[in-house]
Amino acid sequence: MPELQELTNAILVFRNERNWAQFHKPKDMALSLVLEAAEVAEHFQWKDDVEITEHLENNREAVGEELADVLYWVLLLSHDLGIDLHHAFEQKMAKNREKYPVSKAKNSHRKYLEI
Repeated sequence: MPELQELTNAILVFRNERNWAQFHKPKDMALSLVLEAAEVAEHFQWKDDVEITEHLENNREAVGEELADVLYWVLLLSHDLGIDLHHAFEQKMAKNREKYPVSKAKNSHRKYLEI
């Protein structure tokens, strides 16, 4: 996916300009990813559907920024670990299709072991 590579390249330029690679150990990047994901979740915590709709009307850009932070860490971590994210995604989707066949999973929220 050229788009992912372009985004990754932009992240690498940003990081290298600041000489931050020395701080980017896998553990710390994974923790940063979790923390950013938690900041996404904060936008929805304790809100019902109506409140979420209202919140997004007024805070869509802020939610987008938090999602961009998550993507930043996903792309950087996958780069540094030598993981082809496009390939990993395709493989994972193939597994998901096997675990959740449409004939069993459609309209069900159950985990694959329960369908």
